[in-house]
Amino acid sequence: MTPEEVLSHPARVLSQAQREAYFADGYIMVEKLISDQWLDRLRGVTAEFVEKSRAETQSGDVFDLAPGHSADKPMVRRLKEPDDRHEAYWDFATDIIADVVADLVGPNVIFHHSKLNFKWHDGGDAVRWHQDIQFYPHTNYSPLTVGTYLQDAGGGDGPVAIIPGSQDGPLYDQYDADGNWTGSLSDTAAAKIDESKAVWLTGPAGSITVHNCRTVHGSPPSDVTDGRPLLLNAYASADAFAYTHNPSYSSHYRQVVRGEPARWAHHDPRPCLIPPDWSGGYTSIFAAQAGEEAAE
Repeated sequence: MTPEEVLSHPARVLSQAQREAYFADGYIMVEKLISDQWLDRLRGVTAEFVEKSRAETQSGDVFDLAPGHSADKPMVRRLKEPDDRHEAYWDFATDIIADVVADLVGPNVIFHHSKLNFKWHDGGDAVRWHQDIQFYPHTNYSPLTVGTYLQDAGGGDGPVAIIPGSQDGPLYDQYDADGNWTGSLSDTAAAKIDESKAVWLTGPAGSITVHNCRTVHGSPPSDVTDGRPLLLNAYASADAFAYTHNPSYSSHYRQVVRGEPARWAHHDPRPCLIPPDWSGGYTSIFAAQAGEEAAE
């Protein structure tokens, strides 16, 4: 659907001004949208998974571990596909944030993937400037990601940074000069980003951030040691169809969470970079940007 078509449908959660701001800036932030009851449930389950990670010595199907991870000092960079790991995460993915997504992509919404990222000081947790859609190109640019702060996210917690309006700018090549996937802008391209325009999305627990798949974003390393968790859920309009394998596949992939399946694909004429073949597996953006896996 076009932005005009999306905005013609009545809003469910967001104001019309928030919806218009999303299309103009490529992101929005809504403070304290998520209830304390949801936060308590999600925090409890998340703590259980961090505890389970103590028994792991290397990254695998469930956890992406920071280089300094140990049983005594668990440092999980990512819990993979949390929607498949515990019903609490999936229940949350189909709750109020799915209504937020419907306000921004139209009434027919499909689920794409989820992940739970952590920020550990000295845990290799910086995320360089990048765009998401090159990881999973679609027939249109409706895909978006909703981030939920399970804890307060201040300036020292490595908050998400957004370049407003960049969703209407160029898509960048996220391979290096040797053809290796880096999942980030090259140094040359990043140098052209006007970081003075960056918006730092700090906020209290229960706040959500939403950014479009073309929006340039990243986050600095954390200055604290509490492992600030950020739960990320990605969705798309039902009329967006993938060109390539989903790098973060779960059993809920393309499940309709609002509205109905699409009978017609909507094609955006703007081209999109194609990523490596993810059918053999994918670890995380942290591993890709750190050069830990040459294929990613």
